[in-house]
Amino acid sequence: MTISRTFPALAGFALMLASAQLALASDSFMDPQGPIAAVQKTHLLRATALILIAVIPVLVLVPLIALRYRRRKGSAAAYQPDWDFSARLEFLMWGVPVVIVVILSFYLWKATHRLDPYSAPFGEEPALRVQVVGLDWKWLFIYPDLGIASVGELGIPIKQQIAMTLTTDTVMQSFMIPALAGQIYAMPGMTTQLHLAADRPEVMQGENTQYNGRGFTKQKFQTRAMTTQDFNTWVEGVRNNGIPLNPATYQTLAMRTDRDEVQAALGTDKMPENALYFTVDGDLFQSILHRYHSGKPLPLDQQPGTATYGQEASQ
Repeated sequence: MTISRTFPALAGFALMLASAQLALASDSFMDPQGPIAAVQKTHLLRATALILIAVIPVLVLVPLIALRYRRRKGSAAAYQPDWDFSARLEFLMWGVPVVIVVILSFYLWKATHRLDPYSAPFGEEPALRVQVVGLDWKWLFIYPDLGIASVGELGIPIKQQIAMTLTTDTVMQSFMIPALAGQIYAMPGMTTQLHLAADRPEVMQGENTQYNGRGFTKQKFQTRAMTTQDFNTWVEGVRNNGIPLNPATYQTLAMRTDRDEVQAALGTDKMPENALYFTVDGDLFQSILHRYHSGKPLPLDQQPGTATYGQEASQ
């Protein structure tokens, strides 16, 4: 009786474990969901294979040499106390690493130019523009050509170039969607760029990889790669179910709150449990960027990320 109950339980646990592994499979560039991550994976595997050419012989020969030339009676190993140089060994020990470094340098130079985050060598044009704002502790995605914005969810169409412009309205942060592209830093008052593309419909995790306080672990979001038709449907859903992203709403959004806290403050029944939808009117991104260009320090109560920001509005 016990065995008959245990086996289904174990089978169920195995199924849950397999499902969890599948859910996490698209959260790494080792399971690429786009051409950029695929090139990164290839570059890593190639570099690892080249480095192992030097590493494996060392790992094998060191114990063999120690075993053969250890001090013992009746040893067959030649004893040559005056030996100090071998041209053949010197050429092998120095020549192989030099060749490996040259080959690695070539591939690194090639990958660096091909994977330049500011260039757009992958995906179809025209690119979809997305403006990304890092906050404490969430990411705001603005679609300036569509008049919408989201938090906790980044929707993108497959096979199309996504051109991102990034900044933060608080401390420096590091934006990354591992299954699509490498990380890029975002800093207040400055912009950086990142281009990416997805091959097929998939849900992937994005995050901030730069530690920035208590809500760091919750500063994650879902990247939903969709067909063009599904993406258009998603855009209409955001537009119809979103709330206006006006100064008052943005002040609530920019306070030192994690995803769950801001979801409770601004979420509605029409929004998903882990995402916020907004409609945008005007150039919010440029206003956020230019607040740091006046040449004068901002008062603490006007700086998102400070403990006093938004306190008057919340009282």
